[in-house]
Amino acid sequence: MRIEHIGLWTRDLEKMKDFYEKYFDVRSGERYHNSSKKFTSYFLTFESGSRLELMKREDISRPNSESFGYAHLALAAGSQSQVDDLVSRLTNDGFELLNGPRTTGDGYYEAVIKDPEGNLIEVMAD
Repeated sequence: MRIEHIGLWTRDLEKMKDFYEKYFDVRSGERYHNSSKKFTSYFLTFESGSRLELMKREDISRPNSESFGYAHLALAAGSQSQVDDLVSRLTNDGFELLNGPRTTGDGYYEAVIKDPEGNLIEVMAD
């Protein structure tokens, strides 16, 4: 068993697609649109084969605060220096760094940033 994909509701589908393509080397599939449901999405495929589905529907909204459920998306960037380099690119481009890079108490080297819509991304070493 494996996780095939994770779905993420977005406010700005194109902006989010561009962000993940630019910083996380995903390959985007074709834009899907269902006019009867007013639903649009992209599947973004990582090198490992796992996928992130970015979804938009006008009647979907959620507050930008902590709650039960989704907490963060953890993405392995490679080595510690690759984590540092990616975090540097992200912060130089204006994305908020919440903590790190650091080695956690359980031994992971990671940093946490916010994507353009405030979702938490844990960038970690393999």
